[in-house]
Amino acid sequence: MNRKSTYCNINIYTAKFFFALCCIFIASNYDVYAQNGINTPYSRYGFGIQADRANGFNKGMAGVAQGFRGGQIINAQNPASYSAVDSLTALFDFGLSLQNGNYKMGDLQQNAKNTSLDYASFHFRAARHVGVALGILPYTNIGYSFNTSNEQLPGDEDKTSSYAFSGDGGLHQVFIGAGWQILKPISIGFNASYLYGNYSHTMTNSFSQAAISSLVRGYNANISTYMIDFGLQYIQPISKKDKVVLGVSYGLGHDVKNRAIRYTEVYNNSSAAVESITGDTLKNAFQLPETFAVGVTYYHSTKWKVGADLELQKWSECRFPIENTVGDYVSATGALYDKKRVAVGGEYTPNVNSQKYFNRVSYKFGGYYSESYARPTLESGVDTKPTEFGISAGVTLPISNRHTWYNAPKINLSVQWVHTDIPYLSNINNARQTLKEDYLKLSIGLTISERWFYKWKVE
Repeated sequence: MNRKSTYCNINIYTAKFFFALCCIFIASNYDVYAQNGINTPYSRYGFGIQADRANGFNKGMAGVAQGFRGGQIINAQNPASYSAVDSLTALFDFGLSLQNGNYKMGDLQQNAKNTSLDYASFHFRAARHVGVALGILPYTNIGYSFNTSNEQLPGDEDKTSSYAFSGDGGLHQVFIGAGWQILKPISIGFNASYLYGNYSHTMTNSFSQAAISSLVRGYNANISTYMIDFGLQYIQPISKKDKVVLGVSYGLGHDVKNRAIRYTEVYNNSSAAVESITGDTLKNAFQLPETFAVGVTYYHSTKWKVGADLELQKWSECRFPIENTVGDYVSATGALYDKKRVAVGGEYTPNVNSQKYFNRVSYKFGGYYSESYARPTLESGVDTKPTEFGISAGVTLPISNRHTWYNAPKINLSVQWVHTDIPYLSNINNARQTLKEDYLKLSIGLTISERWFYKWKVE
């Protein structure tokens, strides 16, 4: 007797779906309460250091993403790519990073090691030519602690002052998106995100003389808002083995109706009593920028993928809390620079169908140059934009499965070296200085490919 079964029991997929949601929820809570992977004074400015928002497949390619699409990757940077997911495949993608940083600021120099959970995402096909993805990504990170001591007061060599600076926080992005292949060469998509987090910065100024009061100044804010991003990809065949994919994405800029707080506390050094507390609160203090990105990727069969991206974030047009030249706390435009970034990267896979393991390994490389959005000072004497450049390399290692090599789980390994130069005006001696940072970052990701919606026949 022949017996046929239709699609697998829907309860199995429901269980797996909710398992993925639980993993993302756990990741989001870990990301809030665990270390954020940053320890640098560079994160004092704006919302902190911006994350690259890359997934495992493109971290080794300097984050190049706009023209990349495929059935075995999750590319959250251009949601039009979601339409490329295989009809029987659901993807789970998780990643973490280990970082060793060295920074030098004036006479200060420090090494720091950090670990962070980078991302968690889930991707599946919802309907014919429609893919859906959801997950969590870091948006910005803040973390630093440093101090100076024995600074002589002008005109009085017997008195010295000390400064201590600290900050922590960051923003996180939980997203859900969909991509639709509306025509054979054209796909469109969107991401809808919930952006949340906080920041806290504190500066303490104390003196060697007990008769002089200490000053503590702090800046706090809690952020809770939305983000909307749109993407488009166009596929242009060149030959039977070659094609080019053009990718474009746009992020909506808007007001963020959250408050920013500045407070000042004066302490009596002799008694440790609080002499005075003052504060300022700004309503509707923030804005998110319009963002534009364009990229192109060349494909040669399944061996070569080489791409380049350009990105612009219009931060200079956004309101952000600052202290103006007369010391007032205001929300104003011009507090940040526009961010510009150019990146190139590629991937080489000798033979995805080879019997030899290392022929199925993907080898990756990339580099980028960026002008940061951070504006350390509003003084005209320091108007050079902070710059950053980095190079990266990596591999994607399939966890061997002789029956389904293409759908086998994969480990993504990448290493990245980054250098930054941030000119600023010292608020201790009002002199022009430069913060220089170098760090080496190791990223580890796991991509699990599940076969869903399979139709089985039993004879």
